[in-house]
Amino acid sequence: MIRWNITIPEKTDRAVRTFLARTGGKNCDLSRFVDEAVRKRVFDLTVNEIKDRNAQYDQQEILELINQETDAVHADCP
Repeated sequence: MIRWNITIPEKTDRAVRTFLARTGGKNCDLSRFVDEAVRKRVFDLTVNEIKDRNAQYDQQEILELINQETDAVHADCP
């Protein structure tokens, strides 16, 4: 595990801690909450980056390529 030293607005801290307390959370749940939030944000940013990069391509073409590759992989499986 890595320890972070971060600074957030007091209002955000209060909102998260109130939410965790209301839902039966414990002190260790704050780290879990932040970890999940960061992972989700990184995932969302990555997806949006890929969407932007592929925006110039026809969506039907992309789906056909995905299906072709998926079919090829399944054909190779016993």
